[in-house]
Amino acid sequence: MSPLTSAVAEVAKVFAGQLIEPGAPSYDDVRRLHNGAIDKRPALIARCLGTADISDAIKLARAHGLEIAVRGGGHNVAGRACVEGGVMIDLSLMRQVSVDPARKIAWVGGGATWRDVNRETQQFGLATTGGVVSSTGVAGLTLGGGFGWLMPRFGMALDNLRAVTLVLADGSVRQASTTEHPDLFWAVRGGGGNFGIAATLEFQLHDVGPMVTGGLVAHPAARAQEVLRFFREQTRTLPDEVFLAGALVTAPDGSGTKLAAIAAQHSGSLAAGDTFTRPLKAFGPPVLDAMGPMPYVASNMMLDAGFPKGARNYWKSHFLLELTDPAIDALIHHFDQLPNPACQILIEHFHGAVTRVPVSDTAFAMRHSGYNILIAGQWQDAADDQRCIGWVRATYAAIQPFVSPRRYANYIADDEMTEAASLAAVYGPNVTRLRQIKKRYDPDNVFRLNLNIPPAD
Repeated sequence: MSPLTSAVAEVAKVFAGQLIEPGAPSYDDVRRLHNGAIDKRPALIARCLGTADISDAIKLARAHGLEIAVRGGGHNVAGRACVEGGVMIDLSLMRQVSVDPARKIAWVGGGATWRDVNRETQQFGLATTGGVVSSTGVAGLTLGGGFGWLMPRFGMALDNLRAVTLVLADGSVRQASTTEHPDLFWAVRGGGGNFGIAATLEFQLHDVGPMVTGGLVAHPAARAQEVLRFFREQTRTLPDEVFLAGALVTAPDGSGTKLAAIAAQHSGSLAAGDTFTRPLKAFGPPVLDAMGPMPYVASNMMLDAGFPKGARNYWKSHFLLELTDPAIDALIHHFDQLPNPACQILIEHFHGAVTRVPVSDTAFAMRHSGYNILIAGQWQDAADDQRCIGWVRATYAAIQPFVSPRRYANYIADDEMTEAASLAAVYGPNVTRLRQIKKRYDPDNVFRLNLNIPPAD
């Protein structure tokens, strides 16, 4: 019996969750992530049920010199939720969501997805900013930033975080908030998993739904330039209740027909939503109009089919302060060379509450109005890896003349994770302070399988 196997047997006597080693019936299923291109084989999977399990898993990994990966929803495109030959700390059984409707607060387990949160909070007509794809994990999305339909109205997911229970690198547990360990709370709001493992997150909720106005309109790709210019004009004067995104995609019917689309959610009254969406529905007119009143929960699931679990993924992303005509033309040119119908280009507009938070208030530094460009390569066959990855990289290179200094942490590709330039682009002026806090809470850089913030010298 190996030293690790012996140690696992000893920990198993008190472990409330599951300790899964290679060869176990569930091993291959549990280690798989949303990105089907990731095929890592950890030496141990620790499926935790609480902070004590997380603490024991950390101590076990460190005692045997093994790297630690943390899985919440397993959605991160870089695949850092699993590790080759190390310990995968899997929180996917910790999906509890509790709501206090009177105080408008939700407590969310570290393995919950946004579908879990929306289902529970909408029972009371409440919501908080969450992912635009409902299968995304709450913890990873929030600690890295947190795009969502409610972002212009209520800020990023991390802006609605009231407190977080973290298990640190030494196995101890800390509650971080504005009053308890405020330096740690500042750092985790944008600093991702660099400082500890989030066991429970506490969110501020808001009155939203149960019905909102949302959906998308789509036009033939031949009109893409006209559509994206119209999209740009619409974004110049948006109310906080509206999140708007442009997209270059293929038709959902599997025909491969290329489309230029605009997706929206208006979270205010249905009357105001109808007034706002009329020009979107009238322009063109569209060949597909799926925009109108819908449940808030459905609005947050409408893009799910476009990001199926198990597809092979490679993404690149950058922020633009302006969506200029040359930038639009560059995106359309490369969309014309689409290597696979599942590949797509998304343009996520930033405005409103998210831009009114000073850069120094949280670790998250992307606080400008503008447009986040996501070049999402997706495909099924490994034989297409080189072609699809090459397309993403070429499209990304084409927009470089137009980008700002900022990038979004949750979209950083695996091959960019260790680049100092990526760290600077994500955190900007906050890097120095983050490194100092990292030294205080994780001096040995135990939590390094991420966009890593090295401890200060």
